[in-house]
Amino acid sequence: MKKSYISKAMAMTFAASIAVGTAPVAAFSANGADSKVVYSFDFEDGDVSLFTNRGGDDTTEISASTDDASSGSTSLLASGRSESWNGPAFRLDDKLEPFTEYYISAKIKGRYYTSAMMSFQYTVTGETEPKYQNLVQNLNGSDWMSVNKVKVSFTDEMEGVYVYFEGGSDDLFIDDFVVEEVPVAPIEQDIPGLAAMFGNDFKVGTSLVPNNFSSRSTMDLVEKHFYQSLTCGNEMKPDAVLNKAACQAYVEETGDDTVPQISLSAAKPLLNYCKKNNVPVRIHTLVWHSQTPDWFFKENYEDDGDWVSKDKMLLRMENYIKAFFEELVAQYPTIDFYACDVVNEAWLDDGKPRSPGEQGSGGSQNSAWVKVFGDNSFIEPAFTYARKYAPKGCKLYYNDYNEYMDGKMNAIIEMAKDFKEKGIIDGIGMQSHLDARQSLDAAFPSIGMYKNALKKYSELGLDIQITELDVTTPENPKDSDFDVQAAYYEGIWDAIYEYKDSVSAVILWGVTDDQSWRGKQYPLLFDKDYKAKPAFYSIVDSYEMPDVIPTNPPPVSTEPTTAPTTNPDPTSDVEVTLYGDANSDGNVSIADAAAIYQAIGNPDKYALSKQGEANADVCNPGDGITAADALAIQQLDAKIIASLPVTE
Repeated sequence: MKKSYISKAMAMTFAASIAVGTAPVAAFSANGADSKVVYSFDFEDGDVSLFTNRGGDDTTEISASTDDASSGSTSLLASGRSESWNGPAFRLDDKLEPFTEYYISAKIKGRYYTSAMMSFQYTVTGETEPKYQNLVQNLNGSDWMSVNKVKVSFTDEMEGVYVYFEGGSDDLFIDDFVVEEVPVAPIEQDIPGLAAMFGNDFKVGTSLVPNNFSSRSTMDLVEKHFYQSLTCGNEMKPDAVLNKAACQAYVEETGDDTVPQISLSAAKPLLNYCKKNNVPVRIHTLVWHSQTPDWFFKENYEDDGDWVSKDKMLLRMENYIKAFFEELVAQYPTIDFYACDVVNEAWLDDGKPRSPGEQGSGGSQNSAWVKVFGDNSFIEPAFTYARKYAPKGCKLYYNDYNEYMDGKMNAIIEMAKDFKEKGIIDGIGMQSHLDARQSLDAAFPSIGMYKNALKKYSELGLDIQITELDVTTPENPKDSDFDVQAAYYEGIWDAIYEYKDSVSAVILWGVTDDQSWRGKQYPLLFDKDYKAKPAFYSIVDSYEMPDVIPTNPPPVSTEPTTAPTTNPDPTSDVEVTLYGDANSDGNVSIADAAAIYQAIGNPDKYALSKQGEANADVCNPGDGITAADALAIQQLDAKIIASLPVTE
């Protein structure tokens, strides 16, 4: 596919028909349409009645004040704050519409010094534990700080939805608070879809957070470019899954503090979407030093409890991983959970384990896992338990950033060799948070350095997935910085493509620059207006669209099928050992259906063995391997049919 050059002009002629899974454009506002102001508060009338504290133990008192103001003479004062999470909140779901994007703008100042952030809170309907997301951080300074047109939205699965200000414990002043409805922008339908162009070589996907699902423009981009894989940005990480109240209640009821209680409520927006639209899911992540609460490592899950023993933590780890996978499969049996980051970021750049300690006391190098285990010996049991409980077809990965640094890379390689021999690892996740800087000479890592890491990992004979790709520019970039970013993206993508036989997925970490965790440095392929950037064209202009556009396997059919027959295939040269066992692992599952679809879509890369071909020919035996065979296996897995083979 590389490298019959396609000009940008030619790329623009591609019809929307190549964008498999793309929703039609209808009733969009024109580009450049003005946003609609829904609420605007300058507080000059002294009315602060639509603002509250966050409830519970939040001691914040809300009042109008003439002590300070950004404009006029009056602002909202949040006083009496006793904790950093206390603060003024504005509820969205009782005033605004779900599945609609809004801009939030405001001015904020501390009485003495501002050290704050703007955050987002919601509760999934039917659940009790709120979920949180930081929207704007580092609102620090001695003067008024501005929050300008930050996008927020929510789905009808969310309630108790707030935007709020937190941080420090001193008084906060809020002024010029504005809510605007964002006009829906059409995406570019006449450009190549990334998954359509590259999906026969490796899955192309992205990460999402819950409020993304309310943005029609964002989801149109997802459905055009990233329909092969979705990853939760935060909602399947340990702090989102572990349920402290339920853990402590279980201890109170049973006296057993080795059985962590989990909830998938934070991930429901993504999981429900993937279920409905048949999108495969990367699980990120099970075991991580960050975003794992310290109470998880303490006796009786108490914040001030003693650290548990290594033996008790092993029990907790196994029960946590077991419950995680069992709950996923029970609630979402039809989703293809094709990959899981079992352990994330355990090695430092020099190849040493992290320092033992709590998250908050020693910076980002601290790990409570190392505090309990003394070293990185917790990694192997994590993979052992994941192999034991993960659904069939779910490959297991070690995932890390700076994965191209020699010390870290060598530590990962030695660990992976050991785990491969033990059969407990399938691949390496290269996060790929990269920096183009001002020139290709200054970019880090260099393209050669990144390519060397791909080579080293591919030599292990394990799979590679690019799990969190983004490429930053300098803040306040010039046009030339975007040209450098484009050239760097092209070089990185070419390196990945050179090793495509070892790479099974490339995941962009976000959809548009403004929604990225590194948004100030414009790291993605689409801008805030949902338009493709030079970096996008630097990739697609160098490759040809394949003759066969890849699609995800169709969802399980609910239509009745012809009664099954047990007639053997009289034309097969190889005797069937187990009908449906396309991957010859001794079982029949969704993984066999996936193997058939892969073999049909890319026979050079995913050809079945002769035995697999014989076993896979289950629908109208004798007619060869077709999509109907994969569908029959899915129907068997869903108990729509009772046995294989079948005839139509």
